[in-house]
Amino acid sequence: MITYREAMREALREALDRDDRVFLMGEDVGAYGGCFGVSRGLLEEYGPRRIRDTPLSESAFVGAGIGAALGGMRPIVEIMTGNFSLLALDQILNNAATLRHMSGGQLGVPLVIRMATGAGRQLAAQHSHSLEAFYAHIPGLRVVSPATVADARGMLWTALQDPDPVVIFEPIALYNSEGELAADAEPVDIDHAVVRRAGADATVVAFGATLAIAESAAETLAAEGIAAEVIDVRSLRPLDEATLLESVTRTHRLVIVDECWRSVGIAAEIAARAAEHAYYDLDAPIGRVCTTEVPIPYARQLEEAALPRVQTVVDAVREAVS
Repeated sequence: MITYREAMREALREALDRDDRVFLMGEDVGAYGGCFGVSRGLLEEYGPRRIRDTPLSESAFVGAGIGAALGGMRPIVEIMTGNFSLLALDQILNNAATLRHMSGGQLGVPLVIRMATGAGRQLAAQHSHSLEAFYAHIPGLRVVSPATVADARGMLWTALQDPDPVVIFEPIALYNSEGELAADAEPVDIDHAVVRRAGADATVVAFGATLAIAESAAETLAAEGIAAEVIDVRSLRPLDEATLLESVTRTHRLVIVDECWRSVGIAAEIAARAAEHAYYDLDAPIGRVCTTEVPIPYARQLEEAALPRVQTVVDAVREAVS
């Protein structure tokens, strides 16, 4: 058994061991061990040349990461939370995502940006939002979110092989979660969604922290005789449309669980694609279970009330199959 946090740390170790061009940079990643403890101990193992503490300027150190990638390095840039990444949005959108296009294919930016995302730890509105939809909107980026310990361990090395920038969203709520990890765990696919639980009555699509919610809802529904198929999206850009549509054409019902806000979010995009390409296979309206459209509250009971919950997903699937 290993925690999600430890799995990410092992992924960093593997990358640093396998490729001398890889280095980690970001706020407090060195002496402090990372805001969420992911890089704890790596400074002592690899030294300050490869584990680099940066000033508190997201625009500056993301820009430095872009420059290093253009220069032949394989930088991993850590941004404390998704909220803070907005301070580097100019670098990510106007530089990292566009340079291949603007150079006619001459320049690639093999940069990996890691950031914590989501709520569940009472960190309030400036540290808890899920902004995956912001980045999944941008051509030139690949956007992924590992929802399991195995994917947390295996996605990083795959992302480092991409010649273009990859953004990895790590749900804050999952860092303490535990799962089994094989001793010979390999890098994992970041191109395709994966069916985590087979079912025939409804398709439940989730990613990141909402996967565990969807799986718990499926357990509850199974006791009622409703077989929900649970799909982990994994890659938010590009979306594995084929896997999602194949499931919907078999179950004829779709519910999407998304910690982003409902308006113009990942759930909205998946629903639109299902309506475009599987309209005549749907036997019920598409259901969306998303975060309430408010800044994430600090108070524990309000935070929990704002987020997708197991019972809300159960109710949405019941409505679809009824």
